Amino acid sequence: MSRLQVLGTWATILTTLYLLLSFNVVKIPFVSNQIKDQIVPCLPFNLLVTFGSYCLWELGMGVLTFGECEEAYKELQLEIKEATEDLRAKGVEVD
Repeated sequence: MSRLQVLGTWATILTTLYLLLSFNVVKIPFVSNQIKDQIVPCLPFNLLVTFGSYCLWELGMGVLTFGECEEAYKELQLEIKEATEDLRAKGVEVD
């Protein structure tokens, strides 16, 4: 299953569950209707804030661990060296 299919499946499940709760088709056990009517309308906003927090965390961890790609660093240094040698062979002055 691709990531898009997984995302679509979860979005469909959560949307269906939210609509069932909103239209009082499904009841939440041990929760009164008055409390449910206050909580259910806030669920999409809470889900959006949670998703945003997760994205920021992943972005931060990616930036934090970015310098740990030793193989990519060596490969990039080799390509820079080859490029400078190629430019010098063509008569271009490189610092």
